[in-house]
Amino acid sequence: MSKLRLGPLPKTDMTKLTISISVVLKAELDRYAALHSQQFGEAVDAAALIPHIVASFIGRDRAFQKERRGS
Repeated sequence: MSKLRLGPLPKTDMTKLTISISVVLKAELDRYAALHSQQFGEAVDAAALIPHIVASFIGRDRAFQKERRGS
């Protein structure tokens, strides 16, 4: 099995945000959560993955990082 891009989930302080996603995306998140749980041996659901996936996406967005640095 290939290693997932999203590694083990860190313990962090959280705030609640309500979002709506498509049925197809929810199914994909559920599949990702199942693979993540299998790979790291810790049960996790799709809702727990979303903040980490978004953080990973933002962290890799070069245009956003450039703007954040004020360059």
